Amino acid sequence: MFLRLIADSVKRRPRRKLLTIAALALGMAVVTAALSVSLDVGDRLAAEFRSLGANLLVTPQADSLPLEIGGVDYRPANSVAYLPESDLPKIKSVFWHNNIIAFSPILELRVEALPFVYRAGKYQSANWMDNVPLIGIWTDHVVSLSDGAKFETGISKTNPWWQIEGRWFSESAKECVIGSAFAKRNRITIGDSISLATGPITKIPSPHTVTGIVSSGGSEDESILVSLSQSQLLAHQPGQYQKLYVSALTIPEDSFARRDPKTMTDKERERWMCAAYVSSIAYSIKEVLPGSDVHVIHRVADGEGQILNRVRSLLWLVTFAALLAAALAVGASSAASVIERRSELALMKALGAGSTSVGFLLAAEQLLLAFLGGTLGYGLGLLLARVVGTRIFGVAPAPSLLVLGVILVLAILITLLGSALPLRRATCFEPAPILRGQ
Repeated sequence: MFLRLIADSVKRRPRRKLLTIAALALGMAVVTAALSVSLDVGDRLAAEFRSLGANLLVTPQADSLPLEIGGVDYRPANSVAYLPESDLPKIKSVFWHNNIIAFSPILELRVEALPFVYRAGKYQSANWMDNVPLIGIWTDHVVSLSDGAKFETGISKTNPWWQIEGRWFSESAKECVIGSAFAKRNRITIGDSISLATGPITKIPSPHTVTGIVSSGGSEDESILVSLSQSQLLAHQPGQYQKLYVSALTIPEDSFARRDPKTMTDKERERWMCAAYVSSIAYSIKEVLPGSDVHVIHRVADGEGQILNRVRSLLWLVTFAALLAAALAVGASSAASVIERRSELALMKALGAGSTSVGFLLAAEQLLLAFLGGTLGYGLGLLLARVVGTRIFGVAPAPSLLVLGVILVLAILITLLGSALPLRRATCFEPAPILRGQ
């Protein structure tokens, strides 16, 4: 009988019920889209931010130790500290190893260079150039991890904004890439060769073939780039590097993240280590690389956090506005429905129905509308989220049962909240005056 009364009420006033369902559906569609994008936006933005480059820089600890007396730095001008290349696989053994998506070691030195340019059908050599910057890097390097897995990394992943004309050198061949400014000044093109040497030159070394010209907007445009192993041979530093760029997926830092872990309690330290803050990842890397200092590149890390916080704040603001609009629409529709049904409700009370029974009947009708409106809104929200996700990130967020559950709960709460006052007034109707037409 109770279900029959609810079904009969819905059938007799379809337009009013459809208006309530439409208001809920529109509101829940916006909330669904906002929640879907919000849950997905962190990973999407983190992937997009990797185009900004590495957010961590590893250097030898000896380079950070001051040697000053009376304000004068007494460190030798040519003193260079190194880190062992053999320790690099340990980076993928830290707690946040899945968040570390790339790393690339670098070795810098100064060399003598002798270009061989192809002109008039033959190679012609110029004069030796002194003090030429040379950078040893990984391009597409495969690292063997302790668990037997392979990890492909290199400068193309930590510095994706570098533009290459031609191709990167092969690490197994005697090849090189030159900076765009260096190539333009010395009229070197792809296919030419350059001999590289350090120390006294007794004979001309076999040349490196130029396979590409790189543009980075930095000092690399004035340099010659070779494989890390080739630079180690020229620097007489086998298995060593000077600095390491690391690209890691992180979450925005707050005041807790910026605290010194040495001042934390064990519980706070555990919480700090179990959050993907850039500072906690840096601390983990420092623990597995002895003799190193890990610095956060704040212009990248801070930019990520600020943009992510602003995007999420905007989505939460849109969600709140949609919920408020849906609640007001449901309240207005519910109030109008109660006024229309005053005679019906008064008759029910005159026949013996109590205020609790009347209120329970009206609430059940509203819950049915909430379920229908929430389900319809979830479907429309998925379409809206697909459009927003595709336009902004190029990939639509995946449907989530968690979002569906949240939407249904929100639809019920908004419906009950919006119709609470009209339902309360309906339960307080006195049947006699209404039935007399007063």
